[in-house]
Amino acid sequence: MNIQMYQPREQFHLQERSALDLAGSTLSLERIIGILRRQWPVIAGVVGVAVAICLIYLLTATPMYTANTRILMDTRQTQVLDKDNGTSNALIDPGFVDSQVEIITSDDLIRSVVRRMNLTGDPEFNGSDPGLLPAIIGKVIGLFGSDGPASKERIERGTVAAVENNLKVERLLTTYVLSTSFRSRDADKAAQIANEIADAYIVGALDAKYQSTKRASEWLQQRSAELREQATISDRAVQTFKSQNNIVGTSRGLMNEQQLTDVNTQLIQARAATSEAKARLDRIEAITDKDLAQPTVTDALNNPVITRLRAQYLDLSAQYSDWSTRYGKTHQASVNLANRMDELRKSIADEVKRIGDAYRSDYEIAKSRETSLEDNLKNLVSQAGNTGQAQVKLRDLESAADTYRNLYNSFLEKQQQAMQNLSFPISESRIIATAVKPDRKSSPKTVLSLIGALFGGLCFGLGAAFAREMLSDVLRAPSEVEDELGVKCLGVLPAIGTKPMGLPSVRGSRSPDSPPLGANGPLSRYVIDHPFSRYAETMRNIKVSIDLARLSREVKIIGIVSSLPKEGKTTVSANFAHLTAFTGKRVLLIDGDLHTRSLTKELDPTAKSGLLESLKDPQSVGHHIRRSAETGLDFLPSFVVSRMVNSADIMASKAMADLLSLLRNEYDYIVIDLAPVMPVTDAKAISHLMDAFVYIIEWGRTTRTAVQESMSSSEGIQKKVLGAVLNGANPKMLKRIEGYKGSHYNAYYVEGA
Repeated sequence: MNIQMYQPREQFHLQERSALDLAGSTLSLERIIGILRRQWPVIAGVVGVAVAICLIYLLTATPMYTANTRILMDTRQTQVLDKDNGTSNALIDPGFVDSQVEIITSDDLIRSVVRRMNLTGDPEFNGSDPGLLPAIIGKVIGLFGSDGPASKERIERGTVAAVENNLKVERLLTTYVLSTSFRSRDADKAAQIANEIADAYIVGALDAKYQSTKRASEWLQQRSAELREQATISDRAVQTFKSQNNIVGTSRGLMNEQQLTDVNTQLIQARAATSEAKARLDRIEAITDKDLAQPTVTDALNNPVITRLRAQYLDLSAQYSDWSTRYGKTHQASVNLANRMDELRKSIADEVKRIGDAYRSDYEIAKSRETSLEDNLKNLVSQAGNTGQAQVKLRDLESAADTYRNLYNSFLEKQQQAMQNLSFPISESRIIATAVKPDRKSSPKTVLSLIGALFGGLCFGLGAAFAREMLSDVLRAPSEVEDELGVKCLGVLPAIGTKPMGLPSVRGSRSPDSPPLGANGPLSRYVIDHPFSRYAETMRNIKVSIDLARLSREVKIIGIVSSLPKEGKTTVSANFAHLTAFTGKRVLLIDGDLHTRSLTKELDPTAKSGLLESLKDPQSVGHHIRRSAETGLDFLPSFVVSRMVNSADIMASKAMADLLSLLRNEYDYIVIDLAPVMPVTDAKAISHLMDAFVYIIEWGRTTRTAVQESMSSSEGIQKKVLGAVLNGANPKMLKRIEGYKGSHYNAYYVEGA
């Protein structure tokens, strides 16, 4: 059921804040579609302008041709002379490739091309034929002052700048290839200049490398001579120091070090020989007092003489033992054997003594040699200590001499390599694609430009449309009304014109003394003259909404209000009253705007009495009411001589309450056209006597701020607002907005009926 229920003040403010948040921060799909329907002429207009500008540009722009040449950064070419340097697989630093881009676009390189090709005399680059738009801009700039005739240097700088503007150098992805493109009005010229720039870059790179190598070679040569002299001086210092400090070197090192080593070795050997001789002497002395004929003693000596004598002694001993046993020890033969045995012992003892003397002599000799070597070693050690500091200084001199010699050899090798590179220059770059004459223009691109114009125009159009909607503070859609006010939108009334309103001629009245109603007026009876129009159908929707509300409560006295003047509430009041009266209901229309009395002026301008007179005597109200014979509508005008200062008090008076109470019993509907809410307080004052309010909002003109302020200023109006009506909508825009309803939506409406 289309019934607007009342709501407390707190709920209204909550909905107001929610609506403001939604209006300012969110864009729903439904709202976007609504914006597109309302603003599509703006979007189409912007797109059309963008396409028109693009077409003008395409028709007036000078065709340009682009030629392209490609240069490869190839370091393998420079490795011909240094194959063994271990850098055959080294990668190029990306910064090096980017630096080559800056070199190609540098002023010096472009200036060399300009001079070589004499481009300062070419109208395309020297500024003598700039084109229509640049010529106009130049003329405008010239109005603010000029430096006089251009000099040759200035013309050359301008030509270089023009060539740089038409030149584009870029690296192809992550490769080592540079793409050099040049634009010109002439296809042949574009290819020639592109190739000339590439050649100038290669030649410039070779010349730069030659000059760099030449400077390096000269410096290396000078530095090598200096290092050779320093190495020679260092070698002489080493030899002089050796001579001054008696330092002689051999293949195994310094002589004193070699002598010290040899003496130390001999001393070790002498000590070993002395120990051996001492051991033999001690052994001889140990066995001297023993029986030298014993086997252990003779075997220990291991002397052939003693061994032979002992063998003889043993033979005699065996024979003596046999003879002494056989003949006795006193026998002359036994005595002779014993004497011979004593002689052999004595001989052995003499031989041992002789050996002992020999061992003692050997020991003394070894001891003397050991002592001599020790003294020699002490002397050498003393000499080595004295020459230690000299050897430290000598090592420093030798180290410096070796360093200068190595540096000299290294610089000499680099000088030879530089001389070779100087005689065989080669560049890291080479041309892999020569520019050829382009067979089609590169700009302007017709299809791409049109697509860009369409896309750009669409973007700007959408931006303008959404900006117009978002920056607009007016209400145009029922959903906006409901979001802003929190009340039901009862309909959208299309604009029906601005002709003066009036009621049809009177064919009857409530009283024989009642004055006649005014002349016919099409706007006041529009719903009667056009019963099948959208305007009339919207009025019926308003009546149906009121009738549904009447099912749950008494709704007889209905106030028609608006926020500001000239929003159409008077026309709505007249047409709603006519429509309701035409259905057979008892309807009274009251002009409650005591300030302007617009309804009285347009329905009954000749009235001399009305609402104020009825307030003085409510029982005489029938004498002041006019009735339409065609629809049966009763109208109570307002007649005042001058504007009243206490109109709000009159509207809120007890007399007004008594009058409405009396009329409530006589009519089914009492429609009061009240003054606007914001300028005056009449509607607020009478709000307690109203059963309901219908709020009129002018479509596309009344701002949200005005509606919010007027609604929030009166709690009585807030609680009794049955619904709001958007009035005076543009019919053409309504069709765009409601296009989603289909082409047959308006089939039931007959606007001219």
